[in-house]
Amino acid sequence: MAETFLYLTLGTSDLARAARFNDAALAPLGLIRRATEETEVGYGLPEDRRTRVWITLPFDGKPASVGNGSMPALVAPSQQAVRDFHAAALAHGGGDEGTPGLRPHGPAFFAAYVRDPDGNKLSAVHEGPG
Repeated sequence: MAETFLYLTLGTSDLARAARFNDAALAPLGLIRRATEETEVGYGLPEDRRTRVWITLPFDGKPASVGNGSMPALVAPSQQAVRDFHAAALAHGGGDEGTPGLRPHGPAFFAAYVRDPDGNKLSAVHEGPG
């Protein structure tokens, strides 16, 4: 299958806080921290050679802002991983935007929605049996 994106970037105004949040929330999805730089941290799958999710201080030096209507949906390996993502996000300063459960986007579209501490909306989705 062809890749559909190279990477995505989410802004933060507090990189240390964002790293703690994402270390915990992305782990159930199999994403590990692959890069730690002065202005950004990056996450990817262990078997992928690329870092696919970057959390960064804005390049222009201004405070990070939330993209209204923007939301990355990250693939989860199971329904339990979606539940674990949601629980980890809430335990690490995130806000609930939709508890884990089936959604009307397909017969097996199981998703959860959260806001990170900077206000970015994230989703974890598993399509398929449990």
